[in-house]
Amino acid sequence: MAAAATSKFTPRVFSGIQPTNHLQLGNYLGAVKRFVEMQAKGVETIYCIVDLHAITTWQDPADLRHATRELAAGYIASGLDPKRSILFNQSQVPGHAQLAWIFNCVVRVGWMNRMTQFKDKAGKNAENASLGLYAYPSLMAADILLYHATHVPVGEDQKQHLELTRDIATKFNHDFGVDFFPMTEPVIEGAATRIMSLRDGSKKMSKSDPSDQSRINLTDDADMIAQKFRKARTDPEPLPDCVEGLKDRPEAKNLVNIYAALADTTPDAVVTEFAGRGFGAFKPALADLAVAKLSPIADEMKRLMAEPDEIDRILGNGAERADAIAAPILAKCYDIVGMIRSRPV
Repeated sequence: MAAAATSKFTPRVFSGIQPTNHLQLGNYLGAVKRFVEMQAKGVETIYCIVDLHAITTWQDPADLRHATRELAAGYIASGLDPKRSILFNQSQVPGHAQLAWIFNCVVRVGWMNRMTQFKDKAGKNAENASLGLYAYPSLMAADILLYHATHVPVGEDQKQHLELTRDIATKFNHDFGVDFFPMTEPVIEGAATRIMSLRDGSKKMSKSDPSDQSRINLTDDADMIAQKFRKARTDPEPLPDCVEGLKDRPEAKNLVNIYAALADTTPDAVVTEFAGRGFGAFKPALADLAVAKLSPIADEMKRLMAEPDEIDRILGNGAERADAIAAPILAKCYDIVGMIRSRPV
């Protein structure tokens, strides 16, 4: 992890994920697995289920509650320790929305107009999109800077928003003549993060794909995991003896990358082990490995989801710890802006 841009800020990682983005293999290998590794290194980590972001598009209330608990269960089942990391849902800490309003008054409309993700999500119905969806990047900046987060794991679709977060921090600091908000640095996703669809090696694995066969969900049981890998799209050629031989074989490259990430090894080591062998031999080995790694997660998620009160308790405790960090930062921000606060934030 790169050094923070300003050494005065405590190194702190913040990551937010929408509860509508149900966990699948790409999330696990690209994000959650690395979160657990960061936790083991003693890095201060905050993981936020961003339910305020979720409602920028319509959500059925019962579905939102279920999805929030399921995501929390997925994090915990994957090895995230809520005693060592902070895990909570965004709406339990009011400071997110409060700081977002201040940032709404800092950010320029022209900046928001350049955000490509709004255009992608709103599509041709931009006039009917919610104001919340348009202002989404401002709330994202508040999520990060409310904790003076120095590092944020980002994928390709979030890089522009992190750049906006840095722009907002810079403008706030300049406007008020302070060095208050850090220049948050990205934690760039590694090679294993780009897990592709099992049906099309050119597309990223996604919950939004209409075909459930395109992804491995963390809730899939052993039989389903094995069946999806058996049916995964491949080509007729055997595996090469070096990764360069996978250059123009996206589906083969994807399965090799998945195996390497699950086995905590390198793609080079995988092709060396399976060189010259076809997918009739490789797929069963990959399926066995995936079942061994992922089935315990699915089983633990199922157990946790049977105890919703326990999940709610964990999220509540996490929110208290998050608020203990956020409240003094928000109070100081109000003071900098010139607001009288005779009551605690």
